[in-house]
Amino acid sequence: MDLIDFILHIDQHLNDFIIAYDSWIYVILFLIIFVETGVVVMPFLPGDSLLFAVGMFAAQGSLNIWICLVLLLAAAILGDASNYLIGKYLGPKMLKLRWRGKQLIKPQYLDKTHEFYEKHGAKTIVIARFVPIVRTFAPFVAGIGKMNYWHFLSYNVIGGVLWIVGLTLAGYFLGSIPFIKDNFEIVVFVIIFLSLLPMLFEYLKTKRQAKANRELEAGD
Repeated sequence: MDLIDFILHIDQHLNDFIIAYDSWIYVILFLIIFVETGVVVMPFLPGDSLLFAVGMFAAQGSLNIWICLVLLLAAAILGDASNYLIGKYLGPKMLKLRWRGKQLIKPQYLDKTHEFYEKHGAKTIVIARFVPIVRTFAPFVAGIGKMNYWHFLSYNVIGGVLWIVGLTLAGYFLGSIPFIKDNFEIVVFVIIFLSLLPMLFEYLKTKRQAKANRELEAGD
């Protein structure tokens, strides 16, 4: 199954999974969210669109909304906690791992996450929940930096609640709208666009700041 096809047609694939695996679908959903947030080398799983789709199917009666909320919230919190511990105890070693001559954990992802920390501090743990890739690396970087665990945990829980409950209930209440239900690919693109906005704003701000600095230096 192609990853891009899975993301764009996640509603169709989720429906197939529900039919094929029955009650085991809850375990599968738990694992997907846990792996995306808890395994630093798996940042490309479709968390945002999956949560929206889960809410949509729950509204249709195919899934139990309360079981989904509890399990997925647990997966998100435990995933970030696991990623923090991996960063704290194995981070330096993992940064040296290579696959086919390339660094397994891409430096640009770490650099982008560091930029978020410089801008937002510990609140990055909350904000990163809504930013693909960064949400996978934020707890890992927090672990490497040895952020106080209880401080980290509070942001972990707040971010997890906002992300899981917000997107799942959005799907639950909006997914029954005919246009959204019949044009889920468009919904996925909108979700991806909105989730990338924080990185786009940071990029544009950095470019403007760099340009301003160059003009200032030229004026001197």
